[in-house]
Amino acid sequence: MEVTPERGDIWWVALDPTLGSEIRKTRPCIVMSVNVLNERRRTVIVVPLSSSPKASPPILIPISCGGQPAVAVSDQIRAVAKERLRSRIGVVTMEEMAALEDGLRQIMQLG
Repeated sequence: MEVTPERGDIWWVALDPTLGSEIRKTRPCIVMSVNVLNERRRTVIVVPLSSSPKASPPILIPISCGGQPAVAVSDQIRAVAKERLRSRIGVVTMEEMAALEDGLRQIMQLG
């Protein structure tokens, strides 16, 4: 049975194999793609989380992941196959999603 993650969900995602400076390992990621795409496509767009660096917007956005502090690494946004999704951890708050959207707009120069 194929999973259908929703925008704003946090999932464990197996990111390996990777190349070069791509963020690696199985780690929490925020689903950024809209639900209509999540339902119809075999991929979802995610932003990986990290527990090591300190927040530094617009690239590193503070997020709470399962009650633990983390940062969304916005410059590592990518599409992943749904087969890489392992388990759902939780969901970001509206404030966290707004901060992440703002960071993505800044690093991609979107209106």
